[in-house]
Parts: sequence; C-alpha cells; structure tokens
Amino acid sequence: MSAKENAAVGQLFELLESRYALRVLWALKDGHPQTFRLLQDSVGSITPNTLNTRIKELRAAGLMGHGNDGYIVTALGADLLKRLNDVQAFAAKWTTSQTKVAAVKKK
Repeated sequence: MSAKENAAVGQLFELLESRYALRVLWALKDGHPQTFRLLQDSVGSITPNTLNTRIKELRAAGLMGHGNDGYIVTALGADLLKRLNDVQAFAAKWTTSQTKVAAVKKK
C-alpha cells in the first residue's frame, strides 16, 4: 500500500474510531430515514450531544445526510456499509468461538 493509501485508511479509521460513529452508520444501514430521536434510540446509550457531534462529523465526511424524513446514509455511506456487511457474519463466528474458548477454560 502506498503512503497516500495508508493516509486515506488512517483518516477513515480516525473518523470511524470516534465513539459511536460506526453505530450511528450501522443504525442507518437498512436505508430508512431516522429522526434524531429514533436514531438516538437505535444507537442506544448515546447522549444527544455526542450524537449531534457524530452526525456533524459523518455529514462533513459525506457518509450521511438529512432528508425530509430524517437522517440517511449517502451513496458513499451505503458503499462503506456494504463493505462492512461481512462484519455481521464474522461477529457471529467470533461469538461462537469465544463461547468455545470460555468453555475450555472452565474445564
């Protein structure tokens, strides 16, 4: 990977590592607009101030926007979420492996 590509990945990771950033995007992955309150409920345990900050950052990054019915992911945000879809399948496998590891440790 070139230095320029590394820098781009680093910038994306910096944005997504912000607390709740991925959860905000993930809550919008079904493509349905959500109001601020609904988005807050979907993310869970996020303060209004933090949600507002994440929305501003994700909108500035071009990953989400606001339409007549609420917040939505942009085409760019949908592309990112499509690429992250494998995380859901991986999480199920990982959870199963963690359960097996815990069972072995108890023996």
